[in-house]
Amino acid sequence: MEADALTDEGFAMRTRVAEKLLLSPLATRSYETQGREVDEEPCGVRTPFQRDRDRLVHSKPFRRLKGKTQVFIDPEGDHYRTRMTHTLETTAISRVVARALRLNEDLVEAIGLGHDTGHTPFGHAGEQALDVALRDRFDRRFRHNEQSHRIARGLNLTAEVCEGILTHTGPVEPKTLEGKIVRLVDRVAYINHDIDDALRYGLLRESDLPQAEIALLGPTGPERIDRLVHDIVNTSERAGDIRQTPEIGEAMLSLRSFMFERVYLGPHVEPEHQRARKTVEAIFGALVEDPDRLPPGDDDVATRITDYLAGMTDRFALTYAGAL
Repeated sequence: MEADALTDEGFAMRTRVAEKLLLSPLATRSYETQGREVDEEPCGVRTPFQRDRDRLVHSKPFRRLKGKTQVFIDPEGDHYRTRMTHTLETTAISRVVARALRLNEDLVEAIGLGHDTGHTPFGHAGEQALDVALRDRFDRRFRHNEQSHRIARGLNLTAEVCEGILTHTGPVEPKTLEGKIVRLVDRVAYINHDIDDALRYGLLRESDLPQAEIALLGPTGPERIDRLVHDIVNTSERAGDIRQTPEIGEAMLSLRSFMFERVYLGPHVEPEHQRARKTVEAIFGALVEDPDRLPPGDDDVATRITDYLAGMTDRFALTYAGAL
């Protein structure tokens, strides 16, 4: 036990010294966390944020991300994005930005890995369908960031990771620079990677893309991401905050609007959206009518339905609805 205590103390001390030497004064320090809702004994070989990262990677909600598609419902082909690949891509790009700015990579990684764990099956269409169903039946709303935050709290993650996950989208800005990186890079990742998938699927052609924005940001996904990352790093270094230049930021938001109009909520994917809505509505109605179908739990019926339905993979949801 004495040797373990010395190891624990030595690891924490070395980490504090390393962060003082290597990290920016603006970085979140690993051992200055606001803590967890339930206190835990520290780990002797991992910082609190590294522990959160591992806890997420080993969690069931994280594993289920591989079965939740990003845009297209259960598509044929091995190369379309899932929530899992999007999560890993977002996390990898976020770490690049954090390292360049000398911020806390472990905090960025934990937020990135957890930010979409609460997402429904069927992407934006599934989230919208569950939101409508909850509002109509229980006068509640569904937001995937809030569900991801609920999962993070259930895993007893640190306050900084929970807060970063909650604020990765929505009206409230993250408190840490690390959280702000994930919030911005999430858009960088999904806009560019979803363009690739839409082109592969035949939903878009190269000539359909907004030409002014493509000319500014680059003709390919990797080139656009490289341009956006360099802009974020250079602008943020000068500002002491996570920022983009107005020109680049406006071009990225314009591409995002284009993707919502043409891909995420566009008429060409309406059959997919109808399929998603009908599936969610059927499952939701069955669970409301017969709550005994739900896994056991102490929460109210609305919360238990939300947890169960939001946690489903695309294929499980389609199979479940087909058996009703």
